[in-house]
Amino acid sequence: MPDLRPVAKRPQHTEIPRPKRGEGQWSLGYTEPLNKNEQSKKDDNPLNVQARILNIYSKRGFASIDPADLRGRFRWMGLYTQRAPGFDGGKTAMLEEEELDDEFFMMRVRSDGRLLTGATVRALGEIGRDYARDTADVTDRENIQYHWIRIEDVPAIWELLENAGLSTLEACGDSPRPFLGSPVAGVAVDEIIDGTAALEEIYRRFIGDPDFANFPRKFKTALTGHPSHDVSPETNDISFVGTVHPEHGPGFDLWVGGGLSTNPMLAQKMGVWIPLDEVADAWEGVASIFRDYGYRRLRSRARLKFLVADWGVEKFREVLEKEYLGRELVSCESPASPVGHRDHIGVHEQKDGKSYIGVAPSAGRVSGTLLIQLADLIDEFGIAGARLTPYQKIVLIGVDGDDVEAVVARLDEIGLSARPSQWRRNTMACTGIEFCKLAIVDTKNRARDLVTELEKRFPDLDSPITVNVNGCPNACARTQIADIGLKGQLVMHDGEQVEGFQVHLGGATGLQANFGRKLRAHKVTSAGLDDYITNVVHAYLADRTEGETFTTWVARADEDLLRGDKALEVV
Repeated sequence: MPDLRPVAKRPQHTEIPRPKRGEGQWSLGYTEPLNKNEQSKKDDNPLNVQARILNIYSKRGFASIDPADLRGRFRWMGLYTQRAPGFDGGKTAMLEEEELDDEFFMMRVRSDGRLLTGATVRALGEIGRDYARDTADVTDRENIQYHWIRIEDVPAIWELLENAGLSTLEACGDSPRPFLGSPVAGVAVDEIIDGTAALEEIYRRFIGDPDFANFPRKFKTALTGHPSHDVSPETNDISFVGTVHPEHGPGFDLWVGGGLSTNPMLAQKMGVWIPLDEVADAWEGVASIFRDYGYRRLRSRARLKFLVADWGVEKFREVLEKEYLGRELVSCESPASPVGHRDHIGVHEQKDGKSYIGVAPSAGRVSGTLLIQLADLIDEFGIAGARLTPYQKIVLIGVDGDDVEAVVARLDEIGLSARPSQWRRNTMACTGIEFCKLAIVDTKNRARDLVTELEKRFPDLDSPITVNVNGCPNACARTQIADIGLKGQLVMHDGEQVEGFQVHLGGATGLQANFGRKLRAHKVTSAGLDDYITNVVHAYLADRTEGETFTTWVARADEDLLRGDKALEVV
């Protein structure tokens, strides 16, 4: 049985207080597994499951899969069993995981900020069409996510992905999850620095490395050199954000300890300057701290954000410099935060004179067939390729100026609008009860229906309002940082439990970064969601001051307006 802890013993230069109660921190001597997840990883390196999938399970079928692999180690290969049909949201917390298992898988394919050529997009489409009942979703971690995958088909899918330069390796699990990279890296006119090489180096050095395959929990990475901070750096475990040192020039600040779910925290800014060729070393240092000092006793406290909160960013930096990097980082004031987020939708000029075009699938839902159509378009117009975004969008890179309008028209024909409504542009949704075993309510279909209705009611909305729809408390769709964040739950209506949402209002990243305002005992049924949002938006449009954002308005608005009890009509 391999020991996933690093072999080399590091010199101890800082004094870390030993907690009165062991939290499972390896560096403090707590090496015995304290829960079943840690025991499973000690029993066998999760990366070893790849061979069993190829040589045993894919040949013998679903019934042959060891439960410890099925509900644990499979995640390191980007595979989760999907929700069996027939179980409503009330069963989510009542049944054991194995009772909710279907004999099909959800599969995540990581893109890690890569430019996807026409051939790669075509391969992704063919996989969806041929092996996933034509499903494909663009996720907010820049993945393509499939459903209805059979274990027997996984080897063939992996071969297609490998030939296309992609992988599902460590797309899930207690591992370095898929990286978020700027969708316009290397081409944006206003880019500070192109971080593509750094993401490639992190992937090359650490993905698939057993020394970095056993973290206390997931470890999410984001990197951008764009001034809009287009990768939601506030909500990742580790983020590298483009900055300019007055003497050294462009580089990256380091932010640590962001994360949402049931205990949301925004990342803390370290205020440093890291050159491009040292980003991978800094990533290794932070990842190693999480591996060695992270809390492994309770899964609910196993994210990096809890360690950063307990230590403080100054102590974290000290440990990083003295124990892992062996040098001091260059201090530099953190870069200014932008207002809102940049999704890159629409037509924009590149630094080389060509254009990039951002398009908006509805709530991230596409299909294998649509991706094949997109590949046809990329090839026909000689476009360099496509990147996925952290907002469930797609950006085409390298469109010749003379072709822009023709490309936009063709995109409209296949259902990918480059000039979408504010509602379609700004609505995201997680997987939901359709496929996810943790979900309580429907999200994808509900979000798409919501967009359609709001487009009718507010066809000319002049201010962006983000709507993030989540099927459970885990905030995969970043509920707490949306203008209108919707957390799925069952609510009482006329004496019956029905699908509904807890509402978070006025959340944001960037300059106004904060978690949305929750109103005491305020819930909305799924059926009443259209009318509720209509009332709140009418109130905002009537009550706002000139140029006032929805986030700013929510912070000062009367509670009756936010509850939707009183709608002000716009004169």
